[in-house]
Amino acid sequence: MNSLAAIIGSARVVVLSWVTCPYCVRAEKLLKQLTDEVKVYYVDKMPEGEELRREVFREYHHETVPAIFINKNFVGGCSDLEDLQRDGKLAELLK
Repeated sequence: MNSLAAIIGSARVVVLSWVTCPYCVRAEKLLKQLTDEVKVYYVDKMPEGEELRREVFREYHHETVPAIFINKNFVGGCSDLEDLQRDGKLAELLK
């Protein structure tokens, strides 16, 4: 079983996602346009996925997917990511 800490540390950019979630698809697409260092975990397909989502909620008070981490820091969801992009801050985080 993967712990949340191990998953967050597994790549520079980590996305906890669902396969069919349109917001997840949008976030993944945006990130993959900017860096090739994106690792996506489809929590709806993982045996421990529901526990990982509960842990994200406990630690970060974030209930939905995607849950995005950059350099082991919680960024938020798709709208948070898009806000960073719009404000010109996302590229800086990905440097």
